Amino acid sequence: MSGNDTNNDALREELGMLLRDARDLQGLSVRGAATQVGISSTYLSQLEAGAIKDPSPHILYKLAGLYGISYADLMRSAGYVVPSPTQRGDRKEGTHPLDVALRTTAPLTDDERHALAEYLAWYRSRHGHPPETR
Repeated sequence: MSGNDTNNDALREELGMLLRDARDLQGLSVRGAATQVGISSTYLSQLEAGAIKDPSPHILYKLAGLYGISYADLMRSAGYVVPSPTQRGDRKEGTHPLDVALRTTAPLTDDERHALAEYLAWYRSRHGHPPETR
């Protein structure tokens, strides 16, 4: 396996974790999320497992909208080239929802985001606190 393959595997794993965490934060099942964006639950499961080599940008766009997360972050995690905010002339790109929710001064690491998403899903299941609906 080449170094590039290893990097691509890591990117797919990061994308899968980001999608899984975002879905969990929304309180959606795989089937429920897949139905809302018009894809099969098998495809979404494969995306979350990092098994899809070239995820569809159209699907990533729909998932970003459903989960309320940055489309650019999903595209970057999928290995697509995305211009930086300064290249586009933007002041600042959106951040991960947990960064905003926690009002952190330093960005959360991927491990911290994943751990917080897991804890929040557990907490909500134990305390009957459903996620807010849009």
